[in-house]
Amino acid sequence: MGRRDRYSGPVAARLAELGFGRDFAAAISSLTDTEYTSKRMLSYLKNSLSLTAEEIADEALIILQERDRYREKHIREGRRREKPVEELFVRGFEIEWKYLEGNAGPDSEYVLEIPALRSLETVSFRRNLTFFCGENGSGKSTLLEGLAVALGLNPEGGTGNYRFSTYDDWSALGSALRLSRGPHRPDRSYFLRAESFYNMASAALREYNHDGRMPDYHARSHGESFLDFITDNVAVGLYLMDEPEAALSPQKQLELLVRLVRMSRAGSQFVIATHSPILLGTPDADILCFDGTVHPVSWEETESYQITKLFVDGRERLLKELFREDD
Repeated sequence: MGRRDRYSGPVAARLAELGFGRDFAAAISSLTDTEYTSKRMLSYLKNSLSLTAEEIADEALIILQERDRYREKHIREGRRREKPVEELFVRGFEIEWKYLEGNAGPDSEYVLEIPALRSLETVSFRRNLTFFCGENGSGKSTLLEGLAVALGLNPEGGTGNYRFSTYDDWSALGSALRLSRGPHRPDRSYFLRAESFYNMASAALREYNHDGRMPDYHARSHGESFLDFITDNVAVGLYLMDEPEAALSPQKQLELLVRLVRMSRAGSQFVIATHSPILLGTPDADILCFDGTVHPVSWEETESYQITKLFVDGRERLLKELFREDD
């Protein structure tokens, strides 16, 4: 039994004894994978009677908040801290629009027509975790792909050593980015795209598994293998992710959120394009919204959060409004 199962397993078992479903028990127990959080939750479940799922979920959040306050105290004391801005692997970048305008091809023309991107001259990263959010076609994935190319990473996913290509359809934006790098090189750099993970995993096994020791990520479901791949990468590095939630259930997104926080606090840097209100709720992260311009927003200001909340709080009313013309 792994360390996480040793702590979360008893919580899941207790919730099952109390009559809660497997999915709910798995979701709550996944948040109690440390000795402190497990003991707190088991004590709560033991000493309280006739609990509702909402009450248990609220208590789990309180326990996590108390744990985070404890960790933040240690961060302030210098025992654990994120990299200062000047020590981030990538501090930011400038976009040389004259280069794109002077090399007008189909790829360049597409980029030049995206309003949010045209509003940009520079992007500065302030934290180890930065999220890009916005509607489909707003330019967030295009910019992330351009950053990957500028860093020398395979635009379809992988490291700089991954040279497989199934379809040459990436923009010329990467050639126009002028990076501002920090003083240190990451131990590992990776571009992870949920949409092309199958192709990347296949290429890795075919081209780079010379010693036969590489895990076969096809041996599990898409979501499980995707999360396993992230979990297996423990090096302090620079990681770009394009819509990782596409492969993950809400419960697995919570597991990814925990992984992101732990890795960023250990020194890794992430830039992630996402629609997920769960991932956008990651603590200690910056969110850049692409909606005609590119600007910082809070979690509650994101469209992903607002629409999800609107649906959850007023499902019947919203559905009635959406289908009003059909009646």
